[in-house]
Amino acid sequence: MSETSSKKLPKAQRRDQLLDIAQTIVREEGTDALTLGYLAERAGVSKPVAYEHFKTRSGLLIALYAEIDARQVKVLQDALERTRRRLEDVARVVSHAYMNCYTSVGPEWHAISAALKGDEEMEAFQRELIDSYVALYCEAFAPYTSLSKEELRLRCVGIIGAAEAISREMIRGRVEEAKAAATLATLIIHGLSTHPPRAKGRPEAQ
Repeated sequence: MSETSSKKLPKAQRRDQLLDIAQTIVREEGTDALTLGYLAERAGVSKPVAYEHFKTRSGLLIALYAEIDARQVKVLQDALERTRRRLEDVARVVSHAYMNCYTSVGPEWHAISAALKGDEEMEAFQRELIDSYVALYCEAFAPYTSLSKEELRLRCVGIIGAAEAISREMIRGRVEEAKAAATLATLIIHGLSTHPPRAKGRPEAQ
C-alpha cells in the first residue's frame, strides 16, 4: 500500500514529498531499506519519477542530507539575528545550534552520513558542506576579532573539527548536550580572542 496518492504534483512539491518519505524510511527502517524503487513504492509513484528527481541512490541520500542541513542552517541564522552582538553570545548560539542539531534531527542524520562513507560523490559534497560552514562561521565571528581573514578561516576550520569531536562524545553518551555546547563555546571564545592571557605566577623582578 502506498504512503500517499500518486496524483500529479508540481515538481518542487513532489521532490519535498519524496524527501519527507525518504527521511521516514531511514528513521523507521534504516538506510539499507532506502532505494529509489522502494521510495517510489511508498510515495505511490512510478520508479521513473524517483529517478528523475535524484538520478541515483547516492543522489537521493545527498539530497536528503542537504535538506536536513539546510533546515539546521536556517535555525542557526535566525538565532544569530536575534542574539546580542558580543563574541560570547555569538559563540554560545553557534555552539548550542551545533549540538542541538545532532540531538534534534534524530539518528537518521548519522545513518545517512555513515551510509555514504567512501562514496566519491558524497565526499565531494561533504567538502563543499564544510567550506560553507567555514564561510558561515567566518562571517558570524569576523566583527568580534581582529584576526586576519586567513587566520580566522583556519581557526574556524579548527572549531568545526573540535565541534565534530565533542559531538561524537555527546552522541556516545559521555557528555550532556549542555556541557558539550558550553565546552565548544569556551573553545571558540579562547580560540578567537586576540588578547593574550596574562601569565600566572609571580611578577618578574624589577
